[in-house]
Amino acid sequence: MSDENLFQPIRGPKKPHKPLSESSRRTSTQTLMQYALSLALFVSIFGALLLLALQLYGYYRYLTNDKSSFIFWIAQIVRETFLFWVILICAVGWIVITRRFICRPLRYLDEIIAAAEQLAAPSDTPVILSPDLQDIQNNLNLIREQALRSAILAREAEQRKNDLVVYLAHDLKTPLTSVIGYLTLLRDEPQLSPEFRARYTGIALDKSLRLEDLINEFFDITRFNLTTLTLEKETVHLSRMLEQITSEFLPILAEKDLHWQTRLEPNVELVCDPAKMERVFDNLIRNAVNYGYPGTEILLSLESSARRIIITVSNHGKTIPPDKLNRIFEQFFRLDSSRATATGGAGLGLAISREIVELHGGSISAASENERITFTVELPTD
Repeated sequence: MSDENLFQPIRGPKKPHKPLSESSRRTSTQTLMQYALSLALFVSIFGALLLLALQLYGYYRYLTNDKSSFIFWIAQIVRETFLFWVILICAVGWIVITRRFICRPLRYLDEIIAAAEQLAAPSDTPVILSPDLQDIQNNLNLIREQALRSAILAREAEQRKNDLVVYLAHDLKTPLTSVIGYLTLLRDEPQLSPEFRARYTGIALDKSLRLEDLINEFFDITRFNLTTLTLEKETVHLSRMLEQITSEFLPILAEKDLHWQTRLEPNVELVCDPAKMERVFDNLIRNAVNYGYPGTEILLSLESSARRIIITVSNHGKTIPPDKLNRIFEQFFRLDSSRATATGGAGLGLAISREIVELHGGSISAASENERITFTVELPTD
């Protein structure tokens, strides 16, 4: 049960609701519309004031003909330079409005640059931008949260990986020390009886085989981290494959005082990679053997329907807590941190099984309650 998923990608929060490019285009469009509306509003107000001024000028001339008055003199000058003042006021208004809207994108750019610097070293402090950049602000905050979560998951994965290396190094050292010890004893004690010599030789052989298994698991770690699995599919008689696997495990079950309970639907065929799919079932059954209570049964069932095939491997064993059960397929997650050498390997069984099943378009899940542990594999029939 000490398996970890080496292949599941780190998952962050959901993607931004809108891409940053779309938010940027939307902000640019809003700015252009506001610029156009501001110019239109300025022209409208200026035109209205101009019409009002002309009406007041005409009304004043109607009431008085005193050409010596100061107001009449000013009005006369304005009337003679009317076109100049209209062009001047329009130009000044256009320059002021245009400068305001040119400076706004530059200010927005400064805010986004500052936000990008904040994202380079993400913290719990949210990104805050101008109200017009609300969509971009939301997207940047989602990216910030994703970066924070990815960093946390990466640190946890690195820590679990370091723990895995320590565990494996310890497991390699333990059988190697035993092998060296017993071989040294056989060399230094030539007077050992044949009975003891055979016994020590058998122990050294068992430890050597254990060491070989661990080295193979190291190769598995390297291969499954650096390469991508490829499938060589063919039509397989799945019922017959499972029957053969159960017969091959009979000696191991007898040694562990376990028994088979099989419910295999006959004549079920599946298009799959037989070697890799056999490895899935081998991993699940070994898992059940290693963690099953002695004197209990291991259930292996096979059911099929028009659209899917369901394979279940279930054993009586210590109930897995829900919090650990939910994480059983996480990267480098280890259920039993102590890793008893008798049952624990490098912990790639469930990880490899999940990768293979998902490559076949299926799914694998785990459940545990009332001292029963069940792994369910669902595969499509087409």
